[in-house]
Order: sequence, then structure tokens, then C-alpha cells
Amino acid sequence: MIPLGITCIYNENLNYVRLGFDYIMAIEKAGFIPLPVSILKEESIPGLLKSIKGLVLSGGGDVDPLYYGEEPLPGQGEISPLRDRIEIKLARAALEKDLPILGICRGAQVLNIALGGDIYQDISLKKGLTLEHMQKAPRYHPFHDINILEDTLLARIFQGRKTIRVNSFHHQAIKKVAAGCRVNAQASDGIIEGIESTVHFFALGVQWHPEALAAKEIPGGREIFDAFLRAIKTRLSNTGCLHS
Repeated sequence: MIPLGITCIYNENLNYVRLGFDYIMAIEKAGFIPLPVSILKEESIPGLLKSIKGLVLSGGGDVDPLYYGEEPLPGQGEISPLRDRIEIKLARAALEKDLPILGICRGAQVLNIALGGDIYQDISLKKGLTLEHMQKAPRYHPFHDINILEDTLLARIFQGRKTIRVNSFHHQAIKKVAAGCRVNAQASDGIIEGIESTVHFFALGVQWHPEALAAKEIPGGREIFDAFLRAIKTRLSNTGCLHS
């Protein structure tokens, strides 16, 4: 099995680190060994990246707008300064090594910020009517449709399907897409639901929570993790380092 790093939630007020069990199940089912990442020092990043073959940037709280050059606006939620500092540096270091990366919800936003893009501090700041993106339903319940753009990695993952239904737990969203990335999915209100790098081997961000769908074997989840595993195996095979 392949060691895969996955970032955790840091709660600095209550002094704990947390990772949802659905992530662990989805990662193990896909053929990875999940290694929760809870490092506190930047000096630990190079050693970590030598130990893992891919990185999942998990969901969680809001990102400090400092990292994309904005002051906090009404609607900005609680931040974890330690998580933001370590996770963005970790993402940039992983991208520099061209390590395969999957960003989920907040993680998709972190991926975009790490590459130079930005986000809406709250989707109410986006002009026009928006859908409800913070569903009041079980985490595994597909809540709204997204449209998948043609000729993208995401379209290949879903074998050309143009629409899928996904779960939704976010009030922030990608605004300006980073250079070297493209949008691969949008909701009907224009909210970006996925991005992918055009210059890295595999750097994919999705705004929904595929781990919760995968845990219940609901479409929209397992396909993401399986594609991630295939990409990592291909990269390792190409470099002659495949161990499973």
C-alpha cells in the first residue's frame, strides 16, 4: 500500500487535532495508507514529503485572507493561524516537487491560494443569486448538481459525464483561479466547484466532499480517489519507485 499524507483540522483554542473518519475509510479503500499530517514546524516539511507519495488537503475552517492579500470582510469565519501557515507552505513545497495533490473543499481553496489565486471570503459577496452551499442534510447526501467542463481531467475521471450531483458544505469559494490552473466544474449559480493544474502531474481540487460519498459508495466520491491512486501509481512507475 502507498503512504498518503492528509492534513488535519487544528483547533488552537481547544488544543486538539482532528480528522474525519470518512477520510480514513475512503483513503484505505482506494489502496493507500493514510498518514494524518499534524506537523507544527516548517522544518519538518521536507522530511514529510520524503515519506509520502501523495497529499490530500482536507476540508475544515476558513483561510486567513492575509494569504491572498485581503483584509477580513463581513462573513469571514474563524481561522486557524497555525494550520494556514503550515498547510500553505506544505502545499507549495509539494507542488514544487510535483507530488500528486488532491484538495477537498477548503483544500481546493488552499490549492488555489498556494498557486496564487484567491477566494470569496463569503459567497454572499459574489454578485447575483447563489445556491445554498451549506446543506442541511447528512454529509453523504448529494445536494445539488454541478456541471463538468469538457476536455478536463475531471471529465475523464467521470468518463465524459456532463453533470453529477454532489454534497456541499462551504460558504467560501474560489474566485480568481490561479495561473496555470483551469476550472473543471461549476454549479448553476457560477460557483467554481473544481479546479485542476495544467502544469503539474496531478493537482486536482474539488469543492464537494468525495470522502463522505465514497464511504457510502455514492457516485461522485470513489471515482476521485481511484483516479488519485492511478495517478500516483503512474508517477511512481515512471520514476521506477512503485511499491504497493
